[in-house]
Amino acid sequence: MARTFRVLVSVAIIGALGYGAYTIRDHWLGNVERILGISQGGATSQQADNRQSGNRQGTGRPRRGDAQSQGPIPVLIANAKTADVPVYIDGVGSVKALNTVTVRPQVSGKIVEVDFEEGQDIKKGDVIVRIDDAVYRAALDQAVGKKAQDQALLQNAQLDLERYQRLVQSSSGTQQQADTARSQVAQYTAALQSDQAAIESAQATLDYTTIRAPIDGRTGIRNVDIGNIVSSSDTTGIVTLSQIRPISVVFSVPQQQLARVNAASAAGTLSVEAISGDGQTVVDNGTLAVVDNQVDTATGTVKLKANFANDKLALWPGAFVNARLLVETMKDVVVVPTAAVQRGPTGTFVYLVHSDQTVAMKTIKVGLQDDVQAVVTEGVAAGDKVVTTGFGRLQDGAKVEVSEPSQPAAATPAPAQGDDQKAHHRRKQNGAASDTEATSAISTEPKPEPNQ
Repeated sequence: MARTFRVLVSVAIIGALGYGAYTIRDHWLGNVERILGISQGGATSQQADNRQSGNRQGTGRPRRGDAQSQGPIPVLIANAKTADVPVYIDGVGSVKALNTVTVRPQVSGKIVEVDFEEGQDIKKGDVIVRIDDAVYRAALDQAVGKKAQDQALLQNAQLDLERYQRLVQSSSGTQQQADTARSQVAQYTAALQSDQAAIESAQATLDYTTIRAPIDGRTGIRNVDIGNIVSSSDTTGIVTLSQIRPISVVFSVPQQQLARVNAASAAGTLSVEAISGDGQTVVDNGTLAVVDNQVDTATGTVKLKANFANDKLALWPGAFVNARLLVETMKDVVVVPTAAVQRGPTGTFVYLVHSDQTVAMKTIKVGLQDDVQAVVTEGVAAGDKVVTTGFGRLQDGAKVEVSEPSQPAAATPAPAQGDDQKAHHRRKQNGAASDTEATSAISTEPKPEPNQ
């Protein structure tokens, strides 16, 4: 029994000590902070008083009415307005040259001349390279000589034919001799036609030794040098020629947009914008050229091709680019900032600001929305004021205070020369006075006594 009594007394003593420490902890903590020179001691004491006050009230949490007692809620607003809103279809694609040609030789031989620089813009018909043409020129001369020989034989056969025809008329020759001469003339006439074809073939082969640009474009890195032997069977070619002004962009859009694109394309030429990697900068403007005749079953997309002037060479073959196709422009529609559009359990809504600086929740219907603005088809009229920022404590019927957007501080104008001199004189006097006050303040401090 005595042991139980001692345990109860010990528990009572420990509880009393704990309660006393909890009661005086803020008091002695404040004294310790003041002794140590902590600048936030007043704030700590204030927090302790607040905690004690909260403990006396039974709870430290603010009541529901505290938020309303703080006064009007600061918000930012914007005016709903009417505007023409373009409707775009976005796609991702790549840049392709309008025409690309791998220049290959059509005859075999040694390259004796290269007439272009790598990366040079050349015109159609400009000479690119020349191949040694000695063998092909000799073949042409041989064909020309063969034609001249057959031409002489034809003339002789024609004279024999005329002679035998006169002999037959005078009964001095036979009809057989005349027929043989006529056959000889026909034979040499056919030989001349064959010789002419041989000449044209030799001339074409000779022309192939001078390789010219088939299109306007820019040359790439050449694959051969002077002195190399090339052949018509080479697959690498001499150089690749690409037409980059104008240039094409091939991009894909979902198949669900195909009907819309076809309908807009039937009404007129559609414009396309090439967008840079940041998603905002327009690199170049072009027009839609063609819609592919089939949908890719693997991706469910359809390819579109647009042509761009590319005067500034901002687009380059092989580069990836974002394309934006304009299919429609919505005329005179009501738009609000996207930040004003809120979504709740009942749907999409905005907060309208009335003239008495109160707000009302208004259900709306959004027809089109992007990162900047939203098209409102129902619920908001042009000129209505909608809240764009400050939704944290906002509710239907709440009182608001419209705040002005923060503006950058204006630069302080430089003082005039006379004002600058006066200010310098005042600063000098104030500095002297401050030094005097500081000296006086320091002199009032008691000097430490020397150690004994």
